[in-house]
Amino acid sequence: MTKADQIFQDNIKEIMTTGVFSQQARPQYKDGRVAHSKYITGAFAQYDLSQGEFPITTLRPIPIKSAIKEIFWIYQDQSNDLSLLNDKYGVKYWNDWEVGKTGTIGQRYGAVVKKHDIINKLLKQLAENPWNRRNVISLWDYEAFEESEGLLPCAFQTMFDVRQVEDTIYLDATLTQRSNDMLVAHHINAMQYVALQMMIAKHFGWQVGKFFYFVNNLHIYDNQFEQAEELLRRQPSQCQPRLVLNVPDKTDFFAIKPEDFELLDYDPIKPQLTFDLAI
Repeated sequence: MTKADQIFQDNIKEIMTTGVFSQQARPQYKDGRVAHSKYITGAFAQYDLSQGEFPITTLRPIPIKSAIKEIFWIYQDQSNDLSLLNDKYGVKYWNDWEVGKTGTIGQRYGAVVKKHDIINKLLKQLAENPWNRRNVISLWDYEAFEESEGLLPCAFQTMFDVRQVEDTIYLDATLTQRSNDMLVAHHINAMQYVALQMMIAKHFGWQVGKFFYFVNNLHIYDNQFEQAEELLRRQPSQCQPRLVLNVPDKTDFFAIKPEDFELLDYDPIKPQLTFDLAI
């Protein structure tokens, strides 16, 4: 059992046994019913990537390739354009969140990254002083929210810190989410931001260190309880998955491609589970 599998099953047990039900939550299922959920608050996990601990479960397959492509759309393309996400990357699950007939998800995610030139500013200050304590990506932009409709960002803040241990420099990262659909998106979101951490580390020729993951509201929707019980019954795979980025050190952040990533030794338990998403 991997560390991620243990944390996953422990969180499912806690939500199902001690969690409380949401009231007047925003989401709906596609048939119009209110999407109630059972949730806990303040969930935290820590992984030492340098020791082979990766936040991906083996209890069900995780679509890691699509997840990483979404990160490129947000932080390299710096876009909210759904046609770009569809045509360039073949990722279509964001289409349900299109705002009106705009072909976008509104002024969210990549649009905010571009508006504030976040990546270039982050890389610049890390280059000028790796030891500074101000390496923050924040997608929580009230002005952007007032400009358009759209899903407010779930994974809205990432922070980075540099550590030197003897001759090795490590880049640590902290991901903060306001809300997380645990059975569907927990490991997708975590591995996405591990990929972003790896891209920034490669830009400077550093090693990835620790990954910290905080979720304020960790929930399971009321149409997923059977899947939750199935995940508790499953015995984890004996594999030890790890994500690698196959580019030389000091490869420019914007030159890295999705196909440069490879998930090794990943043999998750099947069959895949299906979920009706809350929109």
